[in-house]
Order: sequence, then structure tokens, then C-alpha cells
Amino acid sequence: MDIVIRVAAAAEHEELGEITARAYLEDGLLDFAEEDPYLSRLRDVAGRAPDGEVLVAEHEGTLLGCVTFAPPGSPLCDIAGPGEAEFRMLAVSREARGRGAGEALVRACLSRARSLEGVTHLVLSTTEKMLGAHRIYERLGFVRTPDRDWYPVPGLPLLTYRIEL
Repeated sequence: MDIVIRVAAAAEHEELGEITARAYLEDGLLDFAEEDPYLSRLRDVAGRAPDGEVLVAEHEGTLLGCVTFAPPGSPLCDIAGPGEAEFRMLAVSREARGRGAGEALVRACLSRARSLEGVTHLVLSTTEKMLGAHRIYERLGFVRTPDRDWYPVPGLPLLTYRIEL
């Protein structure tokens, strides 16, 4: 499948927000389902686009998924330190899974991070339940960094990964 990765257009933000929200909901990643306060942040692609780069995967005009790349210093960075970029909210629609869109989006983040002067690592946070994503990260060479694991809210542990560029 020919998957195109590019920066999302403003006209696509709403649809991408819905793809992201549905992916998290359908995978049972939100403790409070439709009532989860994080759901509004997942849907708010337009709100995060100015502080990062929302990359989209598409095939023949169909949006498959997206990810938010946060360069160093972006307010979207949760765990990135000096010399590190971060990506967040990787999501692929259920219908598009297994076709390489998630891996293509992660590879695009790697490429983007490598293109930035002074960036030596790319980092991310994930939940224990995101096993498919973990397989992608590990296949691409990311390593777990348990010393950086954290809790954005009580009871929600986030696992961290890092790769040297």
C-alpha cells in the first residue's frame, strides 16, 4: 500500500481529531470512556497544531491516522529534555490497522527529529495497553526507559521509550 505522510491541512483537523478519539475509545485506553477529560485533548488537533506538527497518513485520499510531533521546547513535550524531540497521540483508524500506517508515522517522526539541529534523541510516552504500538517502537529500535515512567494523573502510569538518532 502506498501511504503518504504529510503535514495535516487545517481542513482535516476535525476528522483527524475524531480518528484519534475513536482509536483511543475503541481500544479501551480511556478510563472514563466518552466522559474522559483527555478525550477533548485528543480531538483538539487544531489546538495542538500551532505548537507541533500534526503528521497524517493517507492512502488514495483517505485519512488513515495521525501523530503529533513536538520539537524541542514545544509546550506539547511532556518528557523531552535537552536535545530531545517527542511525539504524542499516535492513532490509526481501526479500519486501517495492519497496513503500515502507524509505523510510517513513527518513521516520519524519526526523520523529522533527525532533521533538527542539536536533536540527538526522540522520546515518547505510552500506556501499558498499547501493545501494538510497543511492537512498532521496539522494531524500530526504541528502548524502554523505566526511570522516566510517570503518572499524568493518579492511577495512570505512562511507560517511556527513547531512541538515539
